[in-house]
Amino acid sequence: MLSTPFSTITSPPITTHQPPHLPETLASLITTSKTIKQLLQIHAAVIRHGFHNHPLLNFKLQRSYSSFNRLHQSLTLFKLTPNPNVFFYTSIIHAHAVHNLHLPGIKLYIQMISQDVEPNEFTFSAVLKGCPLDPGKLLHPHVIKLGFHENMHVRTALVDVYSRGGDLASAHQLFDTMPERSLVSLTSMITGYAKHGDLVNARALFDAITERDAVCWNVMIGGYAKYGKPTDALTLFRRMMRGKMNPDEVTLVAVLSACGQLGALESGRWIHSYMQNNGFHMNVHLGTALIDMYSKCGSLKDAQLVFNKLKNKDVIAYNSMITAYAMHGLSQEALVLFSSMCRTHTRPTDVSFIGILNACAHSGLVSIGKGIFLSMDVKHKTEPTIEHYGCMVNLLGRAGYLEQAYGLVKNMKVDPDPVIWGTLLDSCTLHRNVDLAEEIVKFLVDHNLANSGTYILLSNLYAATSDWVGVARMRTMMKDHRVHKEPGCSSIEVHNKVHEFVAGDMNHPNSEKIYMMLEEVNGWLKDHGYTPQTDIVLHDFGKKERARSLEVHSEKLAIACGLISTEAGSTIKIVKNLRVCLDCHEVTKLISKITRRRIVVRDRNRFHLFEDGSCSCGDYW
Repeated sequence: MLSTPFSTITSPPITTHQPPHLPETLASLITTSKTIKQLLQIHAAVIRHGFHNHPLLNFKLQRSYSSFNRLHQSLTLFKLTPNPNVFFYTSIIHAHAVHNLHLPGIKLYIQMISQDVEPNEFTFSAVLKGCPLDPGKLLHPHVIKLGFHENMHVRTALVDVYSRGGDLASAHQLFDTMPERSLVSLTSMITGYAKHGDLVNARALFDAITERDAVCWNVMIGGYAKYGKPTDALTLFRRMMRGKMNPDEVTLVAVLSACGQLGALESGRWIHSYMQNNGFHMNVHLGTALIDMYSKCGSLKDAQLVFNKLKNKDVIAYNSMITAYAMHGLSQEALVLFSSMCRTHTRPTDVSFIGILNACAHSGLVSIGKGIFLSMDVKHKTEPTIEHYGCMVNLLGRAGYLEQAYGLVKNMKVDPDPVIWGTLLDSCTLHRNVDLAEEIVKFLVDHNLANSGTYILLSNLYAATSDWVGVARMRTMMKDHRVHKEPGCSSIEVHNKVHEFVAGDMNHPNSEKIYMMLEEVNGWLKDHGYTPQTDIVLHDFGKKERARSLEVHSEKLAIACGLISTEAGSTIKIVKNLRVCLDCHEVTKLISKITRRRIVVRDRNRFHLFEDGSCSCGDYW
């Protein structure tokens, strides 16, 4: 191994008869060096020939060390440089920014100012690159004072600081008053809007750009994928491909996320094939995205294949596979993989524990889940967060330990959030424990913690127990508070196209055929002696009206669409935004038996694999 030459810098040997133009030759060699080994050898030559204080060589060495991710050597050279000028300062500040070391970079800027070295436009571009919002706001007056506020590059950097930091009003004001806008400034503004969920304004700016680069496409596609608009993400990706713009790794990770949200397995497989045919290296980022996509699309075997072939697995890859097993109800496989990860000395993260606790919850493994939860602090030195408490409340509540779950919520080390209370109330609905639900709601109301979900869940519980007076009271309160229930929505991908349905949907182009298929299915169910689970209908209807409302649930429409649109014997895959209801669960089991089809349903919480009249969840969900 080559040692660093810094130890000999202060006392280089004296050399004579040096070749002419040697500094220029060394400078060229530094610039063209391909490896850190080459750079160290050239640096040693610089010292041997007595050029250790040569400004140009030191400047080029400083930049080259940084480019090889050797920031420490770069900083050491900078500190050994007598009276560094603006170029040295700008270079070392930029090096820190590239490594996301913004505060040390700002300290170097302050040092520069204190030594009366005046910054230039490149200095400000460097120090503002990736700078957090608060320090950026402090630097803004310096920009104005030194007359660089009209410079396009500096102004673009400021737009980026404000937009990334969420101060979109200031970013927009700077952007609107720019005398000239570059693609970079437009992309910065789009990034700010997309990052903070303002997809309408982001798309308006995106559409106004005539020539877009990959970064611009990635920001918009990623924004759609992040904020629950996967259909828009896929549509934009296909438009990107039609425009002959080649996607990069960032694009593919975002689009695979969109495929996973939609359950669009065919599209996800096409992207995987594209990666293989276009020379993409299967690194951990792409591998993890594929695992996540395949597991969410119901193809656990494909997820396992990707995971097993993945080299240099990190904790994120393990977490994705553990979560996949949990979603599919394979708790034992999740537990085995969690233990294997720990044996490889890969330290579990917060996400690891969320995944494994969810695996326990999906299978009712209360004792094991409790043990893992307690081990977080004792064995793994990880303080449980509100998400981990939520997993435990779900585990205890679904298993029927409602009082224990309530006690845990009341004695948490952190304040429970609406999700925790919603999980507990959902368990009360599952086990029809009205008394405890009312006690919880009273507590929430008394402490000003009640929200829209509180009223919806209690209304559902009253309806499940046929307390229509309670339902009416809750619905009046919901109306007064302008609370709206999220409608159930199911989707199915057929021939690379996603079809979405809500209950009673008549908007599909093939609605007539779908409803004819539903009538046929109803005939099959009657022949097999099925009785609709009318007691779960959350409306005060007569029995016939209740049965009819069950027949047109969104998942049944999606299944009917699958039956008329796919080959006999092929697997039908459905994605549901809410929890599958009891009636749809029982009906789907029967349909799988009658049609001899595998039906995979991914609901809000987990996967259900229906096959030959049974479900992989064992009726525990």
